[in-house]
Amino acid sequence: MIILPAIDLKEGRCVRLEQGLMDKDTVYNDDPGAQARIWQEQGGELLHIVDLDGAFAGVPKNKAAIKTIVDAIDIPSELGGGIRDMATIEAYLELGIDRVILGTVAKENPALVAEACKKFPGKIVVGIDAMNGLVAVRGWADVTEKPATEMAKEMEGLGVEAIIYTDIARDGMMEGPNIEATKALAESINIPVIASGGLSTLDDIRRLIEIEASGVTGVITGKAIYSGAIDLREAVALTKQ
Repeated sequence: MIILPAIDLKEGRCVRLEQGLMDKDTVYNDDPGAQARIWQEQGGELLHIVDLDGAFAGVPKNKAAIKTIVDAIDIPSELGGGIRDMATIEAYLELGIDRVILGTVAKENPALVAEACKKFPGKIVVGIDAMNGLVAVRGWADVTEKPATEMAKEMEGLGVEAIIYTDIARDGMMEGPNIEATKALAESINIPVIASGGLSTLDDIRRLIEIEASGVTGVITGKAIYSGAIDLREAVALTKQ
């Protein structure tokens, strides 16, 4: 299992939100490149980047900050937020992003996912964000009728590299990840699942390692490492035992 430190961008700065609410943000660093280097130095193996403004606007909004991050690190990175067409996917891959995360568009335009997977094999990840087991889209503003497990199976069939599963109710709340829902989703498909939302202690990571055999291969952490609740070096060391 790998630990993915997160950088969430709002107006060019590193922030964290509570439950995806843009007005509940805490600014942690004005220099995204410097923050990316810190996470790399502390052992991060894959950097998880989210363009929050882009997620809400539906178009990229933090490209300059994203380029700063890519230029600052040697580890691979993945990026999501407002990526809704092939031109944007190509532009970010050319910029140096290693994997692109599709969220809203995966629910609304599966044909694009299929096309992207064909053109960029191994580079397309789908983010499934769920509220009470149902898929939420458009920066979590709209909760649909589709079960998360059903969408995961559809995306697997289109050839995506992995699924990032976020339990919205847990995100940024430091209450621990939804182990049961994450395990159930992972067991319903044969591609890797990355857990997201609520990580708050090293014990949470131990609990996730226990379900690694189900297909949970990584976990994203943001608020916990920014606040110091989890030491990133210790978390990475735990996964290597």
